[in-house]
Parts: sequence; C-alpha cells; structure tokens
Amino acid sequence: MTARILVVDDIPANVKLLEVKLTAEYFDVVTASDGPSAIELAHSEAPDLILSDVMMPGMDGFELCRRLKADAETCHIPLVMVTALSDVADRVRGLEAGADDFLTKPVNDIALFARVRSLARLKQMMDELRVRQAASGNGTVLAETDLEMAEAMGDARVLLADPSETLAGKVKSYLAEDGHETFHVKSCREALDTAQGEAFDLLIVSLHLGQEDGLRLCSQFRSHDETRHVPILLLLDEEDLPRLPKGLEIGVTDYLIKPIDRNELRARTRTQIRRRRYHDKLRDMLQKSVALAYTDTLTGVYNRRYMNAHLDRKIMEIAETVKPVSVLMFDIDNFKSINDTYGHNSGDEVLVELAKRVSRGVRDIDLLSRYGGEEFVIVMPDADIEVAVSVAERVRGLVGDQLFSISGDAGMLAVTISVGVATTRDPTETTEALIGRADDALYRAKGNGRNCVRSAELDRRGQRSTGHSAAGD
Repeated sequence: MTARILVVDDIPANVKLLEVKLTAEYFDVVTASDGPSAIELAHSEAPDLILSDVMMPGMDGFELCRRLKADAETCHIPLVMVTALSDVADRVRGLEAGADDFLTKPVNDIALFARVRSLARLKQMMDELRVRQAASGNGTVLAETDLEMAEAMGDARVLLADPSETLAGKVKSYLAEDGHETFHVKSCREALDTAQGEAFDLLIVSLHLGQEDGLRLCSQFRSHDETRHVPILLLLDEEDLPRLPKGLEIGVTDYLIKPIDRNELRARTRTQIRRRRYHDKLRDMLQKSVALAYTDTLTGVYNRRYMNAHLDRKIMEIAETVKPVSVLMFDIDNFKSINDTYGHNSGDEVLVELAKRVSRGVRDIDLLSRYGGEEFVIVMPDADIEVAVSVAERVRGLVGDQLFSISGDAGMLAVTISVGVATTRDPTETTEALIGRADDALYRAKGNGRNCVRSAELDRRGQRSTGHSAAGD
C-alpha cells in the first residue's frame, strides 16, 4: 500500500534519513522542521500518518500532538513519536497527549515500516467510513473530539488471553481503576468461544499462550465477524519484538512490552477503547443514514423510492415464480379536514398510528410504504386478487373499527380509509402501470362514498368489491 507520511524533526539529517527510508518503500513523504509548520502541513497536505520527533525547540512533540488531536480536522491522523526517550513515563506522557505509538532511536526499519503500514491502513479505513457516512445524506462529520463517550471511557469489557493468573490479576486491578471489567481466559479455544458469545471493547492477547501461538489467535479473531473490528493489544517480551511486524500485518492494533507498566497499560487501553467506540459510532451513523434513504422519517415505514424498486423486482420475478403480485393503494378519508381542524401535528399523529395498525394487519412478506402525504401502498407478492381484497378489508377494519387517540383538543377521532387494489401476472407490466391501476381503483372507492375497497379485476368480473360506503364530503 502507499500513503502520505509527514516527517517532523528539527535536525535535517534525521529528516533526510527517514525520508530516504520511507521513499524507498514507495511512501509519499512531506517534511517539516518545527511544530507550527507541521500543523500547517497537516491541514494542507492531509497526511495519512505523522512521524514526529519529541525534543524540538519551541513546540515539542508532546504539544504538537495535543494540538493536532484537539483539532477536528487533524485529530484522525495517527501520530508516532520517534525519539531517543525510552523511559516509560515519557511513553505514557505521549500516549496521554494522543500519540498512537513510540519508536525509539535508532529506529528499527522492520518495526518502522510495519507500524507505518498498520496505522496508515487503519486511517484509510476510517476515512472511507467517514466519507460514506457524509455522502449518505447526513452531512454531519463526526470527530473523535466530539464524542461524549470519550469523556466516559469506563464500563468497557476487556478479554484477556494469557496463561498466568498473576498477570491476569494485575491487569484486572489496573483496568478496574478506569471502570473496565476484565475477563480472563487461558487458551485459544476458550478465548474464541468467549469472544463469539459475548461482546468486548478490547482483546488483550499474550504472544505465548502456553504451547499455543498468540498470533494465530489474533488471526482467528480477525476472521470472525464478531471480533473482526475489535482492537487487539498484543503482550510480548522484549526478545519477541522481531515477531511484532507479523502481528501488525495480521491485524494487531497495538502492543505492550512486558513487564506491564500500570500507567502505560491504562493509557494504551484508553486509546484503543476510544477508537473502538468511535468506529462503532461511525458505523451506527452510517447505518442510520442509509436507513433514512429508504424509510419514511415520520412513520418509519418504507418510502416511495424503495417501494418502487421493490415492486420492480417482484414483478420481474413473476417470470420465474409464475405467481401474482398485488398492490393495495389507500389514503385517509377527509384527511385535509383533520389538518385544518386540529392542526398538522394531530395529522402527523394519525399517520403514525395508522402505519402501526396497518403493519399489524399485513403478512410478513408484504411491504408497507408511505407513497406521499396521506397515501400508502402495500406490495403483496404471491397474492391473487381475492387474497389482496381480503387483506384490504382487514386493513380497512384495523383503521376504522377503533377510534384514534390524539393529543390536545382532538381527543378521540374516527378515521377511515379508502382502498384500491390491482393485481398482475404479467412480468412485463411496469410498476407505473400497476400502481396506476390501483390508483384508479382508489379513485372509484372515493367516488363510491369512501371507507370501502375497490378493485378493477373484481369490478370487471361483475363482483362488487366489499366495504362500507360512508357519506361523501
């Protein structure tokens, strides 16, 4: 993969060395010699990753990180601190400022490239989610700095896979300080079974699980739907660092070197849980935005656009199934007078309650949609005209047989509907034609006094469609 990397260091030789190494691996590299320049480039160049020195005059790496993470436009960019500092306290300070990782000078090339690829891949995946969410009709751009849940990071569920009871006790104690609940398992099989049966915010996996390979467990986590997107924190010893690049390649999102430092564990855990919840929030917003594209926001039933596409498919399927498709079109009798007398809010309440009642009266395979205003359409696959008319009568009764309870001055309202029914067995008939025939039948129902069902097919056979005729306007 390729990515754009911003390298920040006040020593030209260090910048040149990293630039040469990254360019040789086909990364696009931009450089800055101080914090303010880096902030400008982060906005103008939109890098996929920032590699920053810590010890710089004026604005050091910690302050640079804090400013970038506090800015909604740059908070999504992963930042790795490249430094000669190796003290745990410095790593914790950087993590708390928002850094995603530390690389100690002199930088190991294998570790550098593995971490760069891993974080850049994560960044691009999150960018794609944000683009899809913004393009789905909801223009809201969600930033990690906007999350209310970032202020309340407790109550996370963590799964620890490690053979040691002693280490498990420490991890549970450390994470409990932040309100997290840790579940301990000792084998790969137990870890997989537990993770598939329950939801977790973070998976902590030891590289050595007795005689089992922790990386194999990480790979299996990534192959299951339940754990595919859950962050994985790998625990390993100093001498196991050569195996880290492979772990990052198969989906490990962060790592911690034993012996475990309490503050570093808590800091890395907070970062991963925040990212997990941000990812879940993005996906949830995307799903809701997509749902808005095919559902009616007031009643919650399908909208006209989705109904048309669904009916197109059902008519074409007649060629294979040789089964009829019926359409019921109905609207509320004298709905304008409800709006004029009691107000549009009362009219909206009627529409919502009507949708609920009708939903209870159709089959599971039927599709109820709001066609527009007070008009609704029900698409009924595998239903001939007799079945369709029978369902239409049931729906008419569900609406008209019980008064509607409306808030305000309206109180209890009598509401009725008129229904037009049309059926087809022709796979070449268009959706517009079938809907048009149902609309014509609805028009006849209105002309016949309302609160009744009419069907072109039954009328042609000389059978009067059923229903009670109410007085007209």
